[in-house]
Amino acid sequence: MTHRTTGRAGALAAVVSAALFIPAVTAAAPAAAATPAVTCTSSHAGLAAKLKKDITAALAGRKGTVAVGLYDRGTKTTCTLRATSAFDSASTVKVTVLATLLWDAKKHNRYLTGTEQSLATAMITKSDNSATSKLWAQLGMTKIKGFLQAAGMTRTVPGTGGYWGLTQENVKDEQRLLSLITAKNSVLSDNSRAYIQKLMGQVVSSQRWGTPAGAPSSVSVHVKNGWLQRSTHGWRVHSLGTFKGAGRDYMITVLTQDNSTMNYGVTTIQNVAKAIHKALVPVKPGVIRYIPTSRPSEAFVAVPPQG
Repeated sequence: MTHRTTGRAGALAAVVSAALFIPAVTAAAPAAAATPAVTCTSSHAGLAAKLKKDITAALAGRKGTVAVGLYDRGTKTTCTLRATSAFDSASTVKVTVLATLLWDAKKHNRYLTGTEQSLATAMITKSDNSATSKLWAQLGMTKIKGFLQAAGMTRTVPGTGGYWGLTQENVKDEQRLLSLITAKNSVLSDNSRAYIQKLMGQVVSSQRWGTPAGAPSSVSVHVKNGWLQRSTHGWRVHSLGTFKGAGRDYMITVLTQDNSTMNYGVTTIQNVAKAIHKALVPVKPGVIRYIPTSRPSEAFVAVPPQG
């Protein structure tokens, strides 16, 4: 995907569209949390040890609570940290909403309508909340839970009362979702998987921070981020990403909370992402690593839930 910097107006518009339907709150200071050990396994000699060391170093001295998931198919490499800890999903749940919509359409042997395609595009590429609320209401809790069950996302709990941003998610289930999006399976059709990846590859530049940080130009990048501030646990800042190329096929989930500011959470995620990309895809001559040039400012808009 093309990386470019948006102007101040564009960034502000992205913030307004991506603000979640949660009452306004007061920020909380980051809380120091005991960090359990990062666990890594790999069929590639030495890779697990390097990733464990580098991810641990990336998190050294960082305050807040962080959960990490990594899986690379080629080397069967897996890294986890707090894999089953629950976090408010913020806008990362929008990938689940789109997957549910496509899963349900497949069950009824139909294509998405023009309206559904427009809503899906706005929801993923611009993190538009109004579009998300319309699709969430259209699907309903039965279909959403039906998809979660079919997908094996057993620990994910949908938000109620229209508060989709309060869906409880975890690294294990998000990694499961990303694996379904990136490899042939019986839950999502090949066309559905391609459509999700297409939209995640067209996210506006002001929202391409997080897991893409440090990704080499030799791999394709697909991302969806989420951010939310509440009175407890401060800022939640999350990033989901899939990456393919240079002999690698991997996915990264980083979920964070207890951040004093949004930018603090973004930095934590990007520190982890850079360590992972560097370990999996060493730089060769001519390879450029991606540096996010912009991100939404820390604004928050309280809007009542719809539907």
